[in-house]
Amino acid sequence: MERRFYFDNAATTWPKPSGVMEAMCRVLAESGANPGRGSHRMAMQASRILFQTRKKIAELFQVYNPNDIVFTLNTTMALNLAIIGFVQDGEHVICSAVEHNSVRRPLEWLRINRNVQVTYVETSEDGTLNLKQLQECIQSNTRLAVINHSSNVLGSIAPLEEISEIFKARGVKLLVDAAQSAGVLPIQVSSLAIDMLAFPGHKALYGPQGTGGLFISPDIDLTPIFFGGTGSQSEAVLQPTVRPDRYESGTPNTPGIAGLGAGVDFVQKQSPLNLYAHEWALTQRLMEGLIALQNINILGPKIGKPRTGIVSFVMKEIDSAELTFILDQHFGIAVRAGFHCAPLAHISAGTDKTGAVRVSFSHFNTTDDVDYFIDAVKQIQTQYHA
Repeated sequence: MERRFYFDNAATTWPKPSGVMEAMCRVLAESGANPGRGSHRMAMQASRILFQTRKKIAELFQVYNPNDIVFTLNTTMALNLAIIGFVQDGEHVICSAVEHNSVRRPLEWLRINRNVQVTYVETSEDGTLNLKQLQECIQSNTRLAVINHSSNVLGSIAPLEEISEIFKARGVKLLVDAAQSAGVLPIQVSSLAIDMLAFPGHKALYGPQGTGGLFISPDIDLTPIFFGGTGSQSEAVLQPTVRPDRYESGTPNTPGIAGLGAGVDFVQKQSPLNLYAHEWALTQRLMEGLIALQNINILGPKIGKPRTGIVSFVMKEIDSAELTFILDQHFGIAVRAGFHCAPLAHISAGTDKTGAVRVSFSHFNTTDDVDYFIDAVKQIQTQYHA
């Protein structure tokens, strides 16, 4: 089989640790019943799997009560639950100008349908957030701030400690989008004023697609955005108030959540700090190689500066979509081109007309992979100049 060089880990990590598939298969073979929907042994075992994974995630993020972790299908669903379930008519929300559409679109829906005010705080071209402006934007009716911990386009990292202090002092609730940071950056909910944390299972936590979650502070009661069977309080007309049942209607993805638990085990064994160090080293090697080539503009923090395992760039003489197609068809390289569902970030970077090619790493990429990629780009440039 032709070797594939996979650099699209910001969308979904691949490959997965071997324990992830093993955990999923074990559920399907041995305990594939509905959790919380029966007292027989298989149903009880399925319930234990969900709770064990909840405990692992709570430990990773330093959350006191595992039942404050709600499982969702992805970060998008978690962000929608947090935003639409919390913000009320006529209130004000602050977010950064590098937010993903999973934040921007529900906020714009609230703006149109609930008369909610939205302020997008500017960032510099490399994604640095203007903390002074962030503070100045707070109004008497500011209900929520949504902050992208790391941009999926720029790789920039927001200073959560300083940001959380700003909003805590003014009584504004903070929702953190950890789509690109969960698993590679330390996130300590207990020591930061993080009121809600949305995270994916399928990215740097190395779980399967269709998994993710939301931490909800015990001080917050979200209005559920979907309703139905929870296996608890079935005789009640209204949605139960107990967590996590209140936000987890319907049959959950038990095999996927088991796989997510195995992914979290892998992350804890490697440690987020080591995973970050490996990805950062790969980004620096890639940036050095691209800088040596001509007519390439690298987005995000400069070389030597902190960033997650993402490097986006534009090659002046070749359209980003065409370059991505050539890399895939002729070199077996998987990257992503376009606007990455984050047009605000591209506006900040000045690439809102062109888009960019995004390379994103995981634990399973190597320096040899990076060198192969650099050589492929060099060959393509040579052909265009021939």
